[in-house]
Amino acid sequence: MQYILLVIFWITWCSLHSALISLAVTESLRKRFPNRFRFYRILYNLFAVATLLPVLFYTFSQEGAPIVAWEGSWRVVPILLGSVALFFFVAGARRYNLFQFLGFRQIKEEKACSVLTDDCSLDTCGVLSIVRHPWYSAGILIVWARPLDLAAILTNLIVTGYFLIGTFLEERKLLAEFGEDYIDYKRQVSMFFPFKWVLQKLRGKQYQGN
Repeated sequence: MQYILLVIFWITWCSLHSALISLAVTESLRKRFPNRFRFYRILYNLFAVATLLPVLFYTFSQEGAPIVAWEGSWRVVPILLGSVALFFFVAGARRYNLFQFLGFRQIKEEKACSVLTDDCSLDTCGVLSIVRHPWYSAGILIVWARPLDLAAILTNLIVTGYFLIGTFLEERKLLAEFGEDYIDYKRQVSMFFPFKWVLQKLRGKQYQGN
């Protein structure tokens, strides 16, 4: 029963979190509250954290015997996953405007962008010339870089699915804003992991970002 509750809690949180940032919801709120919409991002972040904490507390209270412990020579796996996740997070932070991600920029400038760049343009340089969503890549990797009991496996499967859905919703916004430029970007740069970048390197080619 506790695992059923765990799944329900995570699916509910992920569904609510994704719905509140969807294009349909944000555009509806923007039109209904044009003068107050600049507060939406920071309120959204606060609500997400506040509702996540009890879910995390329940999740960690259900820890059991690990099914995958990453012991012995396998210890290199979580180290590798964590290291790559750290690279994607730090490299992404160098391209993103953190004040916009947190919601402070929207309040100060009374505007929002579909991307996290300083000038609201489509950034395809740095790590963004290798993968399109480095923070989602980091998130997917880091949740699996720990001992895996049943609660962790169920949680990770749901959270990974949430990252996939979140990426789909984000790309809908980017396609709506940048059109053919983003289609060309998608064609040449992989979503989470640099498969296309590796192939381009092997062929002696490289994506040239803006």
